[in-house]
Amino acid sequence: MFDPYVIKKDFPLLQSQKDLVYLDSTATSLKPYSVIRSLRAYYEEYSANIYRGIYKMSEIATVEYEKTRGVIAQLIHAKSSDEIIFTRNTTESLNLIMYALGERIIGKGDEIVTTIMEHHSNFVPWQQLAIKKKAKFKIINLDKHGNLDVKGDLLEKYITKKTKILTLTYISNVLGVVNDVKSIIAKAKRINPHIITIIDGAQAVPHREVNVLDLGVDFFAFSGHKMLGPTGVGVLWGKKEFLQTMNPFLYGGEMINEVYTDKTIFKESPFKYEAGTPAIAEVIALKEAAYYLKKIGLTHIEEHESKLATLAVKRLKEEFKDIFIVGSGIKKRAGIVSFHFEKYHPHDIAQILSERNVCVRAGNHCAMPLHQYFNIGATVRASFYLYNTQEDVEKLIDGVARLLKILG
Repeated sequence: MFDPYVIKKDFPLLQSQKDLVYLDSTATSLKPYSVIRSLRAYYEEYSANIYRGIYKMSEIATVEYEKTRGVIAQLIHAKSSDEIIFTRNTTESLNLIMYALGERIIGKGDEIVTTIMEHHSNFVPWQQLAIKKKAKFKIINLDKHGNLDVKGDLLEKYITKKTKILTLTYISNVLGVVNDVKSIIAKAKRINPHIITIIDGAQAVPHREVNVLDLGVDFFAFSGHKMLGPTGVGVLWGKKEFLQTMNPFLYGGEMINEVYTDKTIFKESPFKYEAGTPAIAEVIALKEAAYYLKKIGLTHIEEHESKLATLAVKRLKEEFKDIFIVGSGIKKRAGIVSFHFEKYHPHDIAQILSERNVCVRAGNHCAMPLHQYFNIGATVRASFYLYNTQEDVEKLIDGVARLLKILG
């Protein structure tokens, strides 16, 4: 049975700070003991570089590192582990696609399509590429409820035969809306069978079952630190047909088969995209995060977070009549609730909540175009995860109520 109070015992921060209400997992998640033990084990027991050493510690490190590649492939239902590329984070994964593929295929008059709800990491690289190549940069807007405005034939307003790339988020890190990416991708490919589709899955993989093959997507990116894993490691999955033909992103050690004075022969994917010594300990520990999520059950996690977010929206509306909840009318919400008061600055709210040991995020959450769309400068964001409870929701409400009393 899913029990967040039992789950809390697996997280050292929640054991050492019993009154901590951590509502910022969208930015980064807390880490369970198993992940931390894995990091320590690497540095204490077999701290060696991978691939290069013909000695036991190096061989152990290499095996553990490559084991993670297989575990992550299974987690997202990829065909094979050689489609899994390790990066530093989602941002680097998306930039890798932009540099290694986008630079080659985008030309003057071509189209790149994204959405108004994107994180800057899936907005700015494509915007800048479009500017550089004199391509069209098209942005899908929202309907009145906060969902992407793509019902019926509306997607045809954005995607044409000239559209080379469609890139969008699975779950908005501000709205919490779960986009029907499978349906959107299928529609896009019916309009233009040659379109390349990219999903920012940073807010999806930690919180729900993901099957990249079922989605029909061409590339899928996410980060380790948002899914109970360490910072400094991200993942890019791509279809082999693209990975085999794309240019390397970086040049250097371990991505090369042979070097001559006049030419270089690169390794096959995934190694040709992983130049230099990677975050070895972090990659190894990432598989422990994947094991933990599978043990708890991603379906249970998704249901739990959705219930907490729904409760939070309900309680905020009940208690505060002048509150604006961003995307309050969305149909399918993940564990993210962002809100705004006309009279009170989000940073003031976050500061007051911090004094009650409630951790939320205040700002534009690297989604400035979305905030401009709603004509607000910033929001307070509360994000829920498997270790949060209904009690945490009430502490959030109590903290905001205290602010209103203080500021009048």
